[in-house]
Amino acid sequence: MRKKGIKAKMNVGFVSLGCSKNLVDTEMMIGLFKTKKFNIVNDPKEADIIIVNTCGFIEQAKEEAINTLLEMAEYKKTGKCKYLIATGCLVERYKDELRKEMPEVDGFIKFSQYNTLWEQIEQIINQKENIENHTSDELNFQERVLTTGNNYAYIRIADGCDNFCTFCAIPYIRGRFKSRTEEDILSEVKKIADEGIREFIIIAQDTTKYGVDIYKKPKLAELLHKISQIDGVEWIRFLYSYPETITDDLIEEVKNNEKICKYFDIPMQHISDPILKRMNRKSTEESTKELIQKLRKEIPEVIIRSTLMVGFPGESEDDFNKLYEFVKWAKFDKLGCFTYSKEEGTAAAKMPNQIKKPIKKDRYNKIMELQREISKDNLKKHIGKKYKILIEDAIVKEDNKAYFIGRTYMDAPEIDGYVYIEINDKNKDKVDINTFTNCEITSAKDYDLYAKII
Repeated sequence: MRKKGIKAKMNVGFVSLGCSKNLVDTEMMIGLFKTKKFNIVNDPKEADIIIVNTCGFIEQAKEEAINTLLEMAEYKKTGKCKYLIATGCLVERYKDELRKEMPEVDGFIKFSQYNTLWEQIEQIINQKENIENHTSDELNFQERVLTTGNNYAYIRIADGCDNFCTFCAIPYIRGRFKSRTEEDILSEVKKIADEGIREFIIIAQDTTKYGVDIYKKPKLAELLHKISQIDGVEWIRFLYSYPETITDDLIEEVKNNEKICKYFDIPMQHISDPILKRMNRKSTEESTKELIQKLRKEIPEVIIRSTLMVGFPGESEDDFNKLYEFVKWAKFDKLGCFTYSKEEGTAAAKMPNQIKKPIKKDRYNKIMELQREISKDNLKKHIGKKYKILIEDAIVKEDNKAYFIGRTYMDAPEIDGYVYIEINDKNKDKVDINTFTNCEITSAKDYDLYAKII
């Protein structure tokens, strides 16, 4: 007797929300559908099945996920959509509530249930469609379909988190920290490098803890070294390195390995010791400042990016002023900031002295305005210097001029600035998209650089 399954040749569209770690899950989902001979489409109007991979990290992300699901549900009326499926972190936290409140969605699949993802997809769709070959395939890094273009790929080396910061729900959503094996990671990098990708961005909730769980010691420096030896790899950068777990070995590897971008992304969150303690962070004002000084001494060309939080419960004016003065002192090359979001189930949600939204917003604005001036001053120091630039596209800006657009080692995709090179008769035939080109910086804006081809 023939088993029911999903009718092949249906069109499937994906929407990935949230962080790059979530995007890797989406890329593996796309790969799974592709191996089942489905048509992957970018236009939701053409999709028979729409899958929204949600984020549930902070309130703003939850709102975006709900609004996106409602927006995609409209394609049941205006497009071909028959099935709308929600996956990911928001579903992990609120599956029962979402099922009650969103009848427009045909199925909800938790992150923790991805080991039976295909089986669940079939169960959702089998009510109307038929096909053979019932399977329960899991997501597979080796079958990922990259969605980040021709130049870079994210490599997720671990999932989950053991830090249990009091403001963060990630450990409750994604579980405890779990590293992938070195062999599995290197195999994935080699496969992607063989496909022509040149930049590899190493990610995890806490990259600097890589290996502690399965190898009983941090192995990030060793892993980066081995990745750098793979043919085709030209740039490596790693994100989300916690300040207290940046080792001397890691600093030395970044310093001496030409393929590793001299770029540290360090989510510091705050500088006031009382706030850090209530956040359950392991760093202190003293240790954080010592780390910044050490990085700049050991690697003079280093780029330091950080993320800060304002409005944490109990953050006094003195605490905020200390943070403001710290930003002045640190002169971060790149800086992100966000306001504290009260997340259900976290310890901070129960803390007294919750800060009002207008105060949080005002503090956020002050930090970002300060950083805008710092960024502008920092970028001016690069004028006249020469850098290897990865050219990624050609665009027309608001000044109606055409530019090549690219990035230096100083710029992580999606979160940092760009380098613009005005296209003219002399250089238009000298540059190929998706290649490295040597350039000289000619001017700077708040967050972007302008250059000419050498």
